[in-house]
Parts: sequence; C-alpha cells; structure tokens
Amino acid sequence: MSPLKNWDNKTWLSSQKYIKSFNRFILKQVKLNRNSRILDIGCGRGKILANLSNRLRLLNKPIGLDIENHKDKSKKIIFKKIDALSYVSKTKITFDLILIKQTIHLLKKKQAIKLLSICKNKLNPNGKIIILSLDPKKNEIPTFQLMNKKLNISLKKDEKLFNLILKNQNKIVTKKFVFHVQILKTKYLQMIKNRYMSTLLNFSNSQINNGINEIKKDYGNVLKFKDRLICLIIKNN
Repeated sequence: MSPLKNWDNKTWLSSQKYIKSFNRFILKQVKLNRNSRILDIGCGRGKILANLSNRLRLLNKPIGLDIENHKDKSKKIIFKKIDALSYVSKTKITFDLILIKQTIHLLKKKQAIKLLSICKNKLNPNGKIIILSLDPKKNEIPTFQLMNKKLNISLKKDEKLFNLILKNQNKIVTKKFVFHVQILKTKYLQMIKNRYMSTLLNFSNSQINNGINEIKKDYGNVLKFKDRLICLIIKNN
C-alpha cells in the first residue's frame, strides 16, 4: 500500500463532529458492547477507534493496523505497523468488527479478495466486516482538472473491485454514509498541498501548484460539499 501521512490529519476526517457521526453510523450496522473486539485495517492515527473505545468502554483495546506509524497516534489502541494480510493470517484473535475504511482500494484485486476471505474466518458469531470507500457514482470532493481525471479513473477501479466483492461474498448489505463538509478554501488548499488522498500521491510539485491555482479561481472562500461513502457489510453467517 502507498503511505498516506496526511489523510486523517487536520482535515474534516479528524474532526470530532465527523468521528462521532461516523461511529453513530457504525453502531447502527453492528451490535457492539464493552466486551467486543475490534480491528481497524488502515487505522491512520486511530482516532475513530479511540472514540469507539471510549463510547463502548471497551475492556479490550481495539487493534489498528497501518503501514504508517504516526507519532500522534492514539494511545487508546494497540497499534501494529504491519501488512494486513500478514497480521490477519497469523493472529488467533477473533473479532466482532473488522473495519476497512477508505483503504481497500490501495490493494490489488487478488489481495483484497484474499484479505476478505481470511477476515471472514476471523469473525466471531454475529461479527461483521465493514468496508467503506468513496461513492463512485456521487462523488462531490472538490478537485482540479487533472485531479478529477485521475480520481475518476480510481473510482471506476473501486467500482469494479466492489462489484467483484459483491460477486464473491454472500449476504452483503450495502449502505451509504454521508457527511456534510464545510471547510475554508485556504485549509483545503493546504490539504491538497499535503496530498491528503491517494490520487494526489504521484503528482509533481508543479502539478500540485497548478491545481491549487485552479481551485483558487474556481471555488469561493468556503467549500461546501457532501463526503459520500459507499459501505459494504459482510456478515459472518
């Protein structure tokens, strides 16, 4: 996977409003209690897990996997800098929730299908895998021309991967999570500069600067849009 150092750092994704809204959504999809065991694949700084842990008063610290070891990661999680396939294949722990949020698109198709197959075997009775990714059909993320072109290519790949997952798994429930974003243009431009999403990782500094100038001209001082995620829920039985 490509490292994303800034995807959940100082963006709406790290705001308490977003985290609380997201966790309310998660708790509607899966029944959890203080005894539940949770695994987050691609946990970033672990802020979502930390909030869930506090909310449920978890007896077992949730486990977060990521290939980027952030210095400011939450101390309320057990963090492991390890490849997800390696960890899930070897662990003897079983989980009530395995969360894969905006991460699965960084895997190759065969890796993703293999990971989900192994994850399913690591679920407790009534456990669920919850996969989330940008909605490929209703994306509203503000972009510049080149970013939009690359993002559309990426979203089409995501859609093919989701269709493959739907084909390979039984009893999948599809849901949508929508968060209303309001952000200053200056802050969003800094996010672009920091390459906050995977689409931006391979852009040159010149391409990023040109894109920033485009957004400066095309958008007002405050950006308002919906962050739409499509959610696949895989049950254990």
